[in-house]
Amino acid sequence: MKKVKSGAVKTVASYLLITVACALYSTAVSLFLDPNSLAPGGVTGIAIILNRLIPVETGTLILLINIPILILGTWKFGLRFSLSTIYCTVLISLFTNLLSGVGPVTTDPLLAALAGGCLSAVGIGWVFKAGATTGGTDIIIKLLRIKMPHLRTGGLFLAMDAVIVALSAFVFKNVDAALYAGLTVIMISLVLDLVLYGRDEAKLIFIISDHAEQITRRLLEELDIGVTHMHGSGAFSGKEKEVILCAVKKVTAPKAEVIVREEDPQAFMIVSSATEIYGEGYKSYFSEKL
Repeated sequence: MKKVKSGAVKTVASYLLITVACALYSTAVSLFLDPNSLAPGGVTGIAIILNRLIPVETGTLILLINIPILILGTWKFGLRFSLSTIYCTVLISLFTNLLSGVGPVTTDPLLAALAGGCLSAVGIGWVFKAGATTGGTDIIIKLLRIKMPHLRTGGLFLAMDAVIVALSAFVFKNVDAALYAGLTVIMISLVLDLVLYGRDEAKLIFIISDHAEQITRRLLEELDIGVTHMHGSGAFSGKEKEVILCAVKKVTAPKAEVIVREEDPQAFMIVSSATEIYGEGYKSYFSEKL
């Protein structure tokens, strides 16, 4: 019984998050992007372009364009996935039409591009975290991520949206508007990766030293980080060496370097960037790759 209640609470929480996220996304479209003729890619960008060509509201066009894509999503991911996405798509369509009468918050295209991009990214990110999508290219990107999980969501959005932004320049006959829309796309890409993945960049450090024991002790005691010893040998000298391997948060890396320098100024140390780390203190192994 407790499991059923817990599942119901999670479902309600997910749909509340989706509702708020859709409201944010629609705010970005209706109050910042659409009034300033900024088509930032995706189905929304296509809908904004078509709205200038045919007398149909942008929100309604978003829903109409999404119908065949939602059918594809239902076929690939099942009805359970599609229900939340259909809910999200309908909400975005309704909110976009409702808010369109409010008028633009700003007519400055730069401010509209930046604010609209940030709000759009937060909305899309929250929808993804709730296990749904905003429909449109989100579904296509989710399919691509299954086939190519090494590709980042923000980067995929950037590539696909660039085509639509270029198309808007021809339709609107306004290169400036297309360039501002491109700025919106870049903003969405950067903020979306931040929302989905967080600032979990870290440094991967390899240390080869004759004072490995002292360095290891200080790393464990002073920085409270995990340390791994690997056995190696010099190819030329044949001398056995202890190789220290540790992953540290970006802000902690300079402290680790100081410890190595103090204990063994002659130590051989390699410091490289690690964009994703799983395990205690970092990401969960079982978290879904978005």
